[in-house]
Amino acid sequence: MNDMTPFAVPRDAQGRHGRPINLSRRALLGSLGGLALAVTLPAARSRAAAAAPAITPGSRVRAFLEIRPDNRVLFRSAFIEGGQGIFTAMAQIVGEELDVDPAQFLVEGAPAGADYLLVNGQRFTGGSFSVRSSYETMRKLGASARHMLLQAAVERLGAPLAELSTEPGRVIHNASGRSLAYGELASAAAALPVPADVALRDRANFRWIGKPVARLDVRDKSTGKARYAIDQKVEGMLHAAVQHARRLGQEPGAIANEAQARAMPGVHSIHWLPGAVAVLATSWHRARRAVEALEVSWIEPAGDAPHAMPADFSSEAHLAKLKAAPGTGLAFETVGDTGKTFRKAARIVEATFDAPHLAHGQLEPPSALARWNEDGTLELWISNQGPELFQADAAKVAGIAPEKIIIHSPMLGGFFGRHFLYQTANPYPQAILLAKAAGRPVKLIWSREDEFLRDALRPMAVARLRAGLDAKGMPIALEATAIGEGALGRWFGREPDKVDRSSVEGIAGKLYAIPNRRVGQIHIDDPAIIGFWRSVGHSTNDFFYETFFDEIAEAGKHDPFELRHRLLADHPRQKRLLEAVAELGGGWRRGPFTAADGTTRARGVAMASPFGSEVATIAEVSLRQGEIVVHDVFVAIDPGSIVNPAIVEAQVQSAVALGLSSALLEKVVYEQGQPRARNFDAYPILTADRMPRVHVRIIESGAPMGGVGEPGLPGVPPAVANAASVLIGRRIRSLPMSKQRLAEGGDNRKRSSLH
Repeated sequence: MNDMTPFAVPRDAQGRHGRPINLSRRALLGSLGGLALAVTLPAARSRAAAAAPAITPGSRVRAFLEIRPDNRVLFRSAFIEGGQGIFTAMAQIVGEELDVDPAQFLVEGAPAGADYLLVNGQRFTGGSFSVRSSYETMRKLGASARHMLLQAAVERLGAPLAELSTEPGRVIHNASGRSLAYGELASAAAALPVPADVALRDRANFRWIGKPVARLDVRDKSTGKARYAIDQKVEGMLHAAVQHARRLGQEPGAIANEAQARAMPGVHSIHWLPGAVAVLATSWHRARRAVEALEVSWIEPAGDAPHAMPADFSSEAHLAKLKAAPGTGLAFETVGDTGKTFRKAARIVEATFDAPHLAHGQLEPPSALARWNEDGTLELWISNQGPELFQADAAKVAGIAPEKIIIHSPMLGGFFGRHFLYQTANPYPQAILLAKAAGRPVKLIWSREDEFLRDALRPMAVARLRAGLDAKGMPIALEATAIGEGALGRWFGREPDKVDRSSVEGIAGKLYAIPNRRVGQIHIDDPAIIGFWRSVGHSTNDFFYETFFDEIAEAGKHDPFELRHRLLADHPRQKRLLEAVAELGGGWRRGPFTAADGTTRARGVAMASPFGSEVATIAEVSLRQGEIVVHDVFVAIDPGSIVNPAIVEAQVQSAVALGLSSALLEKVVYEQGQPRARNFDAYPILTADRMPRVHVRIIESGAPMGGVGEPGLPGVPPAVANAASVLIGRRIRSLPMSKQRLAEGGDNRKRSSLH
């Protein structure tokens, strides 16, 4: 049975479909004598489960591990693999304490269940939080399983526990030279209780944690065996395609050519959905052809319709509204007295910055496969970052209890913040309704145009920054006001009297020794469906702050690198990181300077503190025919401690690519309530020929473990902008940088907003 193959629906003696049996490979192997440390699937929970004692997430070995007779280890990961290497990292962490080579692991996404709520009592793969939220718990899990295997070997080897040890995959009795493979002990170990306390391996003795262990998913991805949501199939399913309303809030009315569409080849039925119409057919291409041919009358939304997009909404008008918002908003961070300090400042520097809406631009088409079973359960194969969140929401759509929803979480084609619970930006509610209406399983795939029309966007953002300098040009006061809406408040509830942390992260909490600071937010609703985008608020706010820092340095006649270094004197971790990135780049030089190929280049630097990690970035750029060319990006990252340096480096490289793409090219433009771009032809992204060389240095300072998936991104836009500003002689305060043609020259000091 293939790892990702949906469970088959059995037939009775007459060949009729009976009640689905959720017999997975793990359940089958458990019945054959493997270590049956198995978890009960949601559909098979008994009534007695309600009276069972509360589960401590991550404590039950049986929910996570199965050891097969052939010594392979099946591990159910609480976190979803989406290219970030979490399956490999989990195998390294658990394998280290279990004493099993990670290469012997088979890892799959765990079903929804209380055992997997490892993130502060919840379960979510994101926020660069997976490893750091579960590191100690997963080590203890592996150590507990190893202890159970050792205990099981006591009777088999006739030796006391104190005389037994392990080597990868085996229990050893050195005195007699005998040993037993884990697979031989699995059944006996499964019957033993999980120990209350276990000793963990000393870091000095790690075999796999901290090493560049090869990714477990590479072979399947390279050979086409990896199965994503779009690849799932079940017997008897219909294929669905949809035509969405051009503006959110519109509803479908009459279809002028309904009869002709029903007569098209392979068409099964036509359905009206909230904000869309759908065609079910024998293949997706037939469904797509038919649904695109439908001539639908769209009804304008009522005044109180939720999520309705105004017909006159435009990006240009919304940006003007954000920039025109008066005041300094609610305070989030206040240190010292900025008002008093500004009054005595020798010089004041101020600037306004902006960044546009961004699409996720994922290459994996959104899809969902829904099947209603005869026992009243509903199975969903869907891309997601939080099975329990999706289970609860799907239950509301389906009108059944959450425990009747069975979530299958295939490998993702990427994260980027796209697979969160954005109801209007996900196809699974439509698939649920269509499967119920048709009485058959339905597989729905959104086209690229659907994705661009319904994607949840990075919020548009504006920030006003103001700094006061003393007579020596040193910053003594800084005020920053973020204007717009944060994704956290949108999806987890906003308190009107409090600042949304995601709207100010990357501006607040900066460690530079500026004695008087105030950071605030002016909340203005974003009419678009906004969501989380890789590095969230840091993706815009570090650009705002770190480019403004260079303006401060310039106004005070200081080198921007040296000023950062000086203002980090009391923070040795960050100061060392800044030194490390300069060393990585062969020493700091701002420029302009002439490179070996004869091009005139400059360098820019930026610091960021995202997701518990510290990052320093230097970008080296030149100009070619009015466009920025980025030659090299140097990144020094300190996540405290790491599990796999190869994965860390790969994550930094990918973050640099996305950060550069957003800085140079990407922008969602709304006109008349609709996004202008409906495919990549109108939404350019970074191409391979524009990708710079990326140099990475990892520093393990021993600080608490931070994230690695997102921290490499925020420093890229400001580092590039700061370098380009040296060459063009003026400051860049608006993204993307491709909006304007750039030319060398000019007096940067004259063009800055200095008073």
